[in-house]
Amino acid sequence: MKQIIDTELLALCTDMVRESSISGTEGNVVAVVERWMKDLGFDEVTTDRYGSITGKIQGSGNGPAVMLDGHVDTVGIGDPSLWTHDPFGAEVVDGKMYGRGTSDMKGALSAMIYAASRFTGNRLPGDLYVTGTVHEEMFEGVSLDHILESVPADYVIIGEASALNLKIGQRGRAEICVKTHGKSCHSSNPQFGKNAVYLMQKALSDISSLKLPSDDHLGSGIMELTDIISEPYPGASVVPSECTVTFDRRLIEGETAEQVVSEVRGAITSLTDDECEVYISEGKAICHTGEEITAQRFFPAWYYTEDSDFIQKVHAGLHEAGIPAQLQTYSFCTNGSASAGLRGIPTLGFGPSAENQAHVCDEYVEVSQLIQASKGYCAIITSLMS
Repeated sequence: MKQIIDTELLALCTDMVRESSISGTEGNVVAVVERWMKDLGFDEVTTDRYGSITGKIQGSGNGPAVMLDGHVDTVGIGDPSLWTHDPFGAEVVDGKMYGRGTSDMKGALSAMIYAASRFTGNRLPGDLYVTGTVHEEMFEGVSLDHILESVPADYVIIGEASALNLKIGQRGRAEICVKTHGKSCHSSNPQFGKNAVYLMQKALSDISSLKLPSDDHLGSGIMELTDIISEPYPGASVVPSECTVTFDRRLIEGETAEQVVSEVRGAITSLTDDECEVYISEGKAICHTGEEITAQRFFPAWYYTEDSDFIQKVHAGLHEAGIPAQLQTYSFCTNGSASAGLRGIPTLGFGPSAENQAHVCDEYVEVSQLIQASKGYCAIITSLMS
């Protein structure tokens, strides 16, 4: 295995951070990744119709296929005046690289790419892939699932921030919509209509008594109202005929879309089926390639027990590499919803930086953790290929 050269790794990360790549505009950073993968000796580099990029290092075919996945998109920067460092400057100050995506998650992806390149020419037992997926911030797992339709993987490593700990599970996420149907009329004569907002008040009162499941590994389910809107809007002198609320529902392992919808609808006992419906929302967005990406916003949870063989191998490999990783779970949703939650592929999370650095002003990754993460990915690859 080739030696990790810190300056090369930092240069790769810097090039990625300096390109803005808000979801749907990832083209420039994908071009940076493509150039680096080719320069670093990857055997194949391809992009799919959504614009996600996959680099492959060809193995002998006798071992498992390992995939390292990181998303290339980021959230926006918000108010630029709140940043004390250029969000696209990749400035290094006091051992920290600042910029949008340093933590979530261009830092991890650069460490993955660089770690994988250390194995070029080594003829690993199995194929090694690094994927840079698009639109993760909007659709966790959808782009990765598209890649996994054609790219085989026996193991997947998700690079979301873990402070160099090993994540063995995560809660899932669903966007549940509750819509009430009333009857519109002029608001000066409300007796001739049926106000959908008042119907929604009844529905919300019913839903407040809903008991959510929990387990010992991922904790309790969460259901938080995040949006409410009436129709027509604006409703000048009109009794609203419809009202829709959106809930962010955090899932534990085993929960299905049908199950969570049925539970919410079953809790609403004060309204008839004609007055109320419950469903999982569907999202649509345009990719940087011009393709439309659509998905139901249901991203399942997953969890693997600590005594699983592949977890024990990776955990031991990290410790041998001098990285004292603890076994933990993510509190948020990741692309692992596709690899583990949908496809059942053994999946782990490992990355530099802390979870609370995601989406904040003056986002940063510690340079020391970036370097350690790249060494950790090398150890993970070696452990899973052995």
